[in-house]
Amino acid sequence: MNSNMFIELPTRKLFIKCVVPAVITAVFGALYSVVDGIFVGRFLGESALAAVNLIMPIIMIVEAISNMIATGASVNISILLGKQKREEASRVFSFSVKFILLFSCVISVLGFFFARQFVTLIAPGATAEAIQMGTDYLKVFALFGPLVPVYFATDNFLRVCGRQKLSMIINISSQFINVGLTFVVIVLLHQGVRAAAAASCLSIVFGSVVTLALFAGKHMDLYYTKGNIPGSQFFRIVANGSSDFFDSIATSIMSVVMNLFLLRFGGTTAVAAFSIVMYVDEIIGMITFEVSDALQPAISYCYGAKATDRVREIFKIILLVTMILSAAAFLLMFLAGPSLAKIFIKPGDTALLSMSVTAVRIFAFSYLVGWIDTCFSSLFTALDMPGRSLTVSVFGTLVFPVAFLFILTAIWDLNGVWLMAPVSALASGVVTLLLARALRSKLNPKEDIGI
Repeated sequence: MNSNMFIELPTRKLFIKCVVPAVITAVFGALYSVVDGIFVGRFLGESALAAVNLIMPIIMIVEAISNMIATGASVNISILLGKQKREEASRVFSFSVKFILLFSCVISVLGFFFARQFVTLIAPGATAEAIQMGTDYLKVFALFGPLVPVYFATDNFLRVCGRQKLSMIINISSQFINVGLTFVVIVLLHQGVRAAAAASCLSIVFGSVVTLALFAGKHMDLYYTKGNIPGSQFFRIVANGSSDFFDSIATSIMSVVMNLFLLRFGGTTAVAAFSIVMYVDEIIGMITFEVSDALQPAISYCYGAKATDRVREIFKIILLVTMILSAAAFLLMFLAGPSLAKIFIKPGDTALLSMSVTAVRIFAFSYLVGWIDTCFSSLFTALDMPGRSLTVSVFGTLVFPVAFLFILTAIWDLNGVWLMAPVSALASGVVTLLLARALRSKLNPKEDIGI
């Protein structure tokens, strides 16, 4: 089985084999997102850029539920594969795919028929043009809905099977298709946000169909099989994926809350500036996230195989590399902020440029401590400890951000919105390290993972 590499390969070679494809995929995915933002911002204008940002929380919530099942199932599957229980692991995999497909169908119907109501609810104060564009964008995603969330789920399962390179190839192919279609419909054919949404969806559907087909037969570690799983096992899957789910949900909720504050203190221009920060963050943030996420199956597999020394060794490498990347990310974002912001903005829009540069530079400080949550939350999830992972997510993505958003904006208005990210990241990092100390004291020496 390909998954045997998680325990057989030397740790450094395993790191390269797992992380390099994941980082390359993340870079290409982030670059696609940036290119998409450039096309929308420069060719469709500020309202279109704001509209896409306004409806992203809705799309992210749907993907979050799919990812919750996929992440929780992946932990369970990796531990089972570590125990050499391939049939049982495949049953969990098959059930997860069926559940996600059924869920996606139901949500797609709701999303199509209630698109305007959803957009209006989460974006009070937005312009009529932005609301209409957001509604059009969401309806197109709903039409393709059943095959969009499952793509992100099955990508997790490919990596669990030790097929990191194949996952990378499929992801990059999808992204190239996306960029090409977006260029054609927006730049060459001068179409609007509906065409941009269709281009994104078609590329994702391509990835979904290819990935689903790969699991047919028994040539990989996982395969389609009949039967369901016990209710207790399903709830354990949900618990294991709950931190990732809460991260996504909280991020979506925070996007809505942020938009409310941004509209209040800076109008549509502030929303557009925040979307530029998010485009830049997607490149940098995804790279640091992928270092931890790419090795999560390896930690779960080794944990299932009772190789706790190897778990410790893998996690130490994750910490070192993530700290280095985060420091480099801070310097890049702080020093290159003006240049990065310019590529998203129409020439002559000085107000948006000035606001975006300020936002990017302040946001950059969050990278100095943000790696703490990323690394330890992933570790807790991989070790089947959902309570600690969920605690990190609750404080890091919702409790502290909301609290500091109210506190800091009362003092510094719009600048308080930008300051929220680094201040809440620092507070959450402290809580996470306290949880890590408590974890170490509760594990017996044979299970100690060296944190």
